[in-house]
Amino acid sequence: MTPAELARLIDHSVLKPEATEHDIRAGVDVVCTLQIGFYCVQPSWVKLASEAIGGAGARVVSVVGFPHGCDRPPVKARAASIAVAEGAREIDMVMNFGALKSGHATLVADDIEALVRAVHGVPVKVILETAALSESEKNLACRLACDAGAAFVKTSTGFHPGGGATAADVRLLRAAVGPAIGVKASGGIRTLADARAMLDAGANRIGTSASAAILEALASENARQRQPPSI
Repeated sequence: MTPAELARLIDHSVLKPEATEHDIRAGVDVVCTLQIGFYCVQPSWVKLASEAIGGAGARVVSVVGFPHGCDRPPVKARAASIAVAEGAREIDMVMNFGALKSGHATLVADDIEALVRAVHGVPVKVILETAALSESEKNLACRLACDAGAAFVKTSTGFHPGGGATAADVRLLRAAVGPAIGVKASGGIRTLADARAMLDAGANRIGTSASAAILEALASENARQRQPPSI
């Protein structure tokens, strides 16, 4: 894989609540310089990121219900609609995983479906927060997301104390959703080895704030492999 090929699979993320306008613009520079495919930001920064990137280049992604997933369904749906109106071209919504763990599958399904309807035609990724779920809950969450029309399931917010993405969870999610639905690995992916492990496990999107380091490591590795053997 070339750096350009990997860059197209990355959602570069600037999601810390303390991120400033300078941080958002610095993220735009990273995304544009490295030709990264997607730029994931908090809702309040969607318009700025979209205007700074312009018509060409990365697609802006907005999180919704982030990071806990506890907003009421109409609030999530409205927030997603506003984000799309301001330039978001994908939505990463946090599933109400507390409701799922309480056995309220219908509430979870309705929550996802309402948001998908609100942004009709815009890809929706459902963040499951896998660190908080049992294996059976992960499988159920995948089924609900698929049935509600989600385009992707996503492992983690990156803010849960239980941890982020694991290769084992990516394999489970890929097996649960099959080949037609995307799997985004996110949370704690900081190295080229991390990214490769997630792709090998079945992810087809990588969420990370360490995009530059990962792509630079791949470029250096490829350059070393092209060097002729020493005599």
